[in-house]
Amino acid sequence: MKTVIQRVKSASVTVDGQLISSIAKGVLIFAAIGKDDTPKEAESMASKVLKVKLWEDDQGSKWKKNVQEINGEVLCVSQFTLLASTKKGNKPDFHKSASAAKGKELYDHFLARVRSQYRHDRVKDGVFQAMMDVELVNDGPVGVDYRCIDEAVTIEIETNSAEMKNPTDFAAFTDELEEGAFKGHVHKTFDLPASLME
Repeated sequence: MKTVIQRVKSASVTVDGQLISSIAKGVLIFAAIGKDDTPKEAESMASKVLKVKLWEDDQGSKWKKNVQEINGEVLCVSQFTLLASTKKGNKPDFHKSASAAKGKELYDHFLARVRSQYRHDRVKDGVFQAMMDVELVNDGPVGVDYRCIDEAVTIEIETNSAEMKNPTDFAAFTDELEEGAFKGHVHKTFDLPASLME
């Protein structure tokens, strides 16, 4: 299973011109079910997406609070295209995605677990298999990429950061430094056992 989580100021889903769901501050979660995924992986992912710490605390320290701790909202949207592959050409290949029937079953299971672990009224949904117009105001922008395979979780965090000290310490970047600060794009990848995220 794979999810992409966006920290948002607001987000909404519209189908055929009709507003289906909308949220204020919180997370927009795009979720894809793979053909080999199991209910156990969906349950593990539901726990992870609620626990990821994307907000600062009251003292201004970053990455300290999760969506539950800020009383934020959650909007889940099924998106099987997250599992697309273009290794053999430019046309996306979706052979890693689950069938529609299995995808809906496990997505509904994932959604139910997110709701049961948080508050039902704070978790909204799109329309499975529908052509959806998804709008969001990304806060940051901050995005987190989760993959869950056999309970092992891979986390990728992408954020266009503000000023920071040069993270490389490479002399080659000294010409780009201005008063000791370096501006750039940060991409970190972590491989952790699921047990450490519980």
